[in-house]
Formats: sequence, C-alpha cells, structure tokens
Amino acid sequence: MQKTVNILNKRAKFDYEILDKYTAGIVLTGTEIKSIRLGKAAITESFCEFNDGELFVINSQIEEYLYGTHYNHKAKSERKLLLNKKELKKLFKDSDNKGLTIVPLRLFTNEKGLAKLDIALCRGKKNYDKRESLKEQDTKRDLDRIKKSF
Repeated sequence: MQKTVNILNKRAKFDYEILDKYTAGIVLTGTEIKSIRLGKAAITESFCEFNDGELFVINSQIEEYLYGTHYNHKAKSERKLLLNKKELKKLFKDSDNKGLTIVPLRLFTNEKGLAKLDIALCRGKKNYDKRESLKEQDTKRDLDRIKKSF
C-alpha cells in the first residue's frame, strides 16, 4: 500500500481569490515521481501558463532523486499539465482576462499512485482583502474555542 502525498500551496488561498478549480495530471519522468512520492516537492511560488495551446506549470520545485544517476531530472523545469480540450479552451479564454491567473493549489497522488495537481483560476487580492480574511480566520478560531469549552 502506497502512502498518499499531499503537498499544499498555503500562500495561494491568502494571496488569491479562487474562482474555479480543476484537477490535472502531470507529465513526469521516473525520478520526478519518485521524489514526489518521498514528499520532496514544493509548489508555493509556481504558476501555470499556456504555450502553443498546452498548459505548463512553471517554477515548481521537485528535488533531485537521491539515488538517481545521470538520468536524474532538473529541480526546476516546466512540466506539462494534462486536461480535457474543453477545460483547456475555457481556461485559455478565462486567463486572457486582465488580473486572472492560474495557480496550483495542491500536489497529490491518487489511489493508483499517479501524481495530480489541483489548479485554480484566481484573481489577486488587495491588501484590504487580505486583512479581512485574517479577521475572519481570527473570529472563526475564537468561535471554535468558545464552542469547545461548552
């Protein structure tokens, strides 16, 4: 039985307002998937962009595999995302709007052991929006503490 991997992009929900979510597959080499299964990946500063009608994740960090030989992969490289044609067309059309971007939210392995990436179409938050979300988190935390005491 394989251990499931769940690598989150915590900054995405703080910095962006999420409009639409998708789950995409990733084209990986052998050493990349081995590193992901060990949990040696980070997607905090990554983003997605279109190149010749295909969607790529840029600036994602997958550490080199410790036992890899000269077949080892580069730590930061563009990785192709796999989506349906309808989803790609919709994302391409929506991402052309000013202020919208595609950001990865979560990198995980499914029950078959394949690596998947949850991506979202997002709009950047302003500073006052970030302050409001922090206030909401604080009030929610305080209410949960009060409920727990009863």
